[in-house]
Formats: sequence, structure tokens, C-alpha cells
Amino acid sequence: MKSKIFYGWRVVAACFVIAGFSWGLGLFGSSVYLQAVTAEHGWSISEVSSAITTFLLISAAGQSALGRSIARHGPRHALLVGTICMCIGVASIGLVGRPWQLYPCFALLGIGWATLSTTGISATVAPWFERHQGRSITLAIMGASFGAILGVPILLYIVDRLGLRGGLLAASVVAGLVLLPLIGAVLRYRGPEDLGIRRDGGLVGAGGALDFAEHIATPENRRRLLWSATAAFALTLLAQIGFIAHHVALAEQFLGKFGAGALVSATGAVTLFGRLYLAKIVDGAPVRRLACQAMVAQLAALLAIGLFPSIPTLIVGSLIYGFAIGHVTTLSPIVVRREFGAKAFAGVYGMAATCIQFFSACGPAFIGYLHERLGGYPPVLLVSAGITALGCASLYFGTELSK
Repeated sequence: MKSKIFYGWRVVAACFVIAGFSWGLGLFGSSVYLQAVTAEHGWSISEVSSAITTFLLISAAGQSALGRSIARHGPRHALLVGTICMCIGVASIGLVGRPWQLYPCFALLGIGWATLSTTGISATVAPWFERHQGRSITLAIMGASFGAILGVPILLYIVDRLGLRGGLLAASVVAGLVLLPLIGAVLRYRGPEDLGIRRDGGLVGAGGALDFAEHIATPENRRRLLWSATAAFALTLLAQIGFIAHHVALAEQFLGKFGAGALVSATGAVTLFGRLYLAKIVDGAPVRRLACQAMVAQLAALLAIGLFPSIPTLIVGSLIYGFAIGHVTTLSPIVVRREFGAKAFAGVYGMAATCIQFFSACGPAFIGYLHERLGGYPPVLLVSAGITALGCASLYFGTELSK
């Protein structure tokens, strides 16, 4: 009996699982590797941190090529290669005996993170939907929240129980056993046309599988639309990734270690609720305006904490900022998808994601440098607020100037 469930939603479900593993073992897992490797070998934090930076930069460098590959060949082969690289990289981190050996491990992890994170998942989902383009991408990337909420504690637990080598080997084996069959089985089609159906599940008629929405990108305004969005999310995520990386250190000054950990966990939970709310409203909302509203909320939170540093302001500001984190992270591909359409998305967003990820990779180091130069977090947060304001202005005026 033929299934009544549109195959695109199976793709979304598969990408949800992929996101959970890739964010858990990639972006959020890097904090676990930093703590575990330094404790195991006694190496300095700066030595291990520089290797982690390599992971982020290699990931950024691969975005454009990944977008072109998925657009031309579909997602299955790229994501299978990415999964293998991620699993080998994670397992190898537990085997190193010298600091320099971390670099090839994190380089492999960077290749995996490039293929299994925002660009790869968005480009995989984008061809399947038109009316539900925003909701589908949001739900797929929502797996990232579970990668943070569940993945990091589980990774910490198995490393504690099995040791660095055994724990990371176990994590990589489980990831490979889950993701390789899932990607091979579910992501074997490039889009709905391979199944003879339209996007969102309608039957293909004489006109073929066409976009339901009217895209606003034209030869005259496409460059302005693309680079205004790219600059906006690059600047905002520079501040956002920096805030996330330094959140514990900032909160510890007011709440102590336990309180800081609780606040970071609460912020992660609020981020999940933000993504759930976004999934509900995104397909009926003007996405640039929605992203601008999220940036304004983050701007207000940064200003409040920077100007009035106190426990109540820190808690409320962190929760407001956290609610908007999922919006900003998820809306960058949705804005490009809405404005350029499904056929052009993978190639166009691959270029944008390269710039966005290069900027965001510099966030932790940039905020750390400002902290040393300015003598504390309050002035740093004010600078971050200014950067976020520039991003919001770029996103808003990019559309206005293109009319």
C-alpha cells in the first residue's frame, strides 16, 4: 500500500536526526573535546583551541563547493562522505599523543561539519517544499537543539565512563551506525521530480514541478539581495557565536559555576521553544522582517546586560537572547530560499554560507580580544550590540533598496 506521507517529510525527519548528531559531535561537542583533551594530556587550552578553530575554518571553506555538489548530484554522496569524515575525526581525537596531531583530526571533523550542518541540511530539504519551505527547514535544523540538550551530556557521560579513547570511539561508531544507513536509504532522491510529484506532494502536470511562490530575485537586484542578507547574518552571528562561547564566563561572575551552568541550560531550552514558534509562523511571515525582529531582540538584550549588569538583567537578557538564537541561525537559509527559489538555492546559499561561517568562526576569538582590550564584558556587549545593529540595518535596507 502506497504511503500517504509526502516523501519530503521523511527527508526532514532524516535531516533532523543528522542535525542532532552533527551539532552534538561537531559544534557543541567541541567544548567537550576541549575539556577532555586538556584534562587527559595536560596541554594548554590555547593549543587545543587553535585546533578547534581549524575545524571551523575548514568547514567555512567548504560551503560553496558543497552547495554546488548538492545542486548537481544530490545530497546522498556528499553527506555520506561527511559522515565518514566526522566519525573518523571524532574517534581520532581520542588517539592523539601530540598536540599537532589534533589538527588533522579536527580537519576531518570540519569536513563532516561542513556537509552535515546548515548548508547541507537546507540544500537537502529545499527542493522538496514550496508552501512549507520555512517550516521544513526549521524542523530539520531543530535537531541541532537536541544535539545541545541531549548530545553534550551524553558525550560527557560516555567519556567519563569509558575514558577519552573509548568514549569517542563509541560515539563515532554509534553515529556511523545510525547515519550511514539513514542517509543511504532516505536521501537517495535529489527532489520530488525523481518521484514524479510536485513540491509539497502534488502530482506533476504538464507544466512540471514549478515554484508556487513568486521569488523577488531578478538579474538587477539579486546581488544586492544576496550580499545584504550575507552581511546581515555574518555580522549578527559573529556576535552570537561569540556570546555563546563566552556565556559561561560572563554568567559565572554573577551566578557562580552552578548558576552559570543552569542559566546556559535554560538559554538552550528557550532556544528550542524559539525554533518551535518559528516553525509555526515562518511560512506565513515576511522572513526578512522576522529576522530583523529577532536581531532587534538580541540587540536589546545585549544593551541591557551591558548597560545595567546585574543578576536579574543577566537572566532576563540571556533568555531573550536565547529565544532569538534559533531564529537568526535558521532564517539565514530561509531568507535565501524564499528570495531565490529552490533551483538556485544550493549554489547561491553555498556562497553566502562561506562568508557567514568565516565570520562566525571568528566570534569567540574576537570577543575574547575585546574583553582583554576593554577590561570586561559590559563594554564588549555594547560593541556586540552595535555589530548586531549593523546586521539588522543591512538586512532591512537590502530589501528596501531592491524595490
